[in-house]
Amino acid sequence: MERAKLMSRADYGIDAPPVVRNLALGGTALVILGMIFLRLTFIPPLLSSIVGYWGIFAGGSMVLTSLFMIWSSKVGKLRMRKMLIDSLNLTGNETLLDVGCGRGLLLIGAAKHLPNGKAIGVDLWQTVDQSGNQPEVTLENARAEGVAERVEVKTGDMRELPLPDQSIDTVVASLSIHNVPGKEGRIKAIHEIHRVLKPGGKVALLDFMATDEYLAALESLGWKGVQRSGLSFWMFPPVRMVSGRKPA
Repeated sequence: MERAKLMSRADYGIDAPPVVRNLALGGTALVILGMIFLRLTFIPPLLSSIVGYWGIFAGGSMVLTSLFMIWSSKVGKLRMRKMLIDSLNLTGNETLLDVGCGRGLLLIGAAKHLPNGKAIGVDLWQTVDQSGNQPEVTLENARAEGVAERVEVKTGDMRELPLPDQSIDTVVASLSIHNVPGKEGRIKAIHEIHRVLKPGGKVALLDFMATDEYLAALESLGWKGVQRSGLSFWMFPPVRMVSGRKPA
C-alpha cells in the first residue's frame, strides 16, 4: 500500500546528478569562503574584498546554476516533452523508439499518444547521467502514468540497437546521444537510428551539444527536410531539436 502511494505519480529524476551535486556543494563552499575573507583583518583590506566578493559571486552563480538544473529536471523538461511530441503529429498506431530512454520521460509521454501503437525504450541504465536510472523505475513510471501495456524497455547500446532493420516508425531522444564517447561513436548512433527506421520514418533528437553532428550525419545519409531548431530555454543547459524524415 505504501509503495503504491509512493508511485502514484511518475518521477523522472534529476539529470546529471553528480554535476548538480558538485555545483551546489562547491558553490556553497565558495560563498562561505568569500564571507570568511571579508572578515579577515590580518590581510590588506583590498585583497580581502576582492577575494571575498569573488567567492560570493562565483559560488552564488554555481548554486544558482544547480537550482536551474533541478528546475529543468522537474518542470522545464516536462514542458519540452510536450512540445517535442506535439511536433511528431503521431497518428496513434506507430512503433516509437526512445534512444537512451532513462526513466521514461519521452518514452511514456509518447506512449500516451499511441493507443494502438507501442513505445520501446533502449538504455544502458547509467546513474551518472540520471538519478535512479533503472529499467524497473521506468516500468514503474509507465504503470503510474497508465501506459504500461504499451511500453517495453530493453538494455542496449545505441551504437548497436537491439532491433531489426526498418522496424520503427519514429525515433526520439533527449539528452542522451551526446553521452556517447567521441564523434565517431555519436555518428554511429545516428546511423543505427537510420537503420532501424522504416522508410519515411521521423526523428526528433533533443540535446544541448553535438546537434550539428546529428544534423550533418542525417544529411549525409540523404535525408531531406532535416532541421535544427533555435535554442529552447525550457531546459538547462538550453537545448536544440534536430528533426527530419528518412527518405521513402
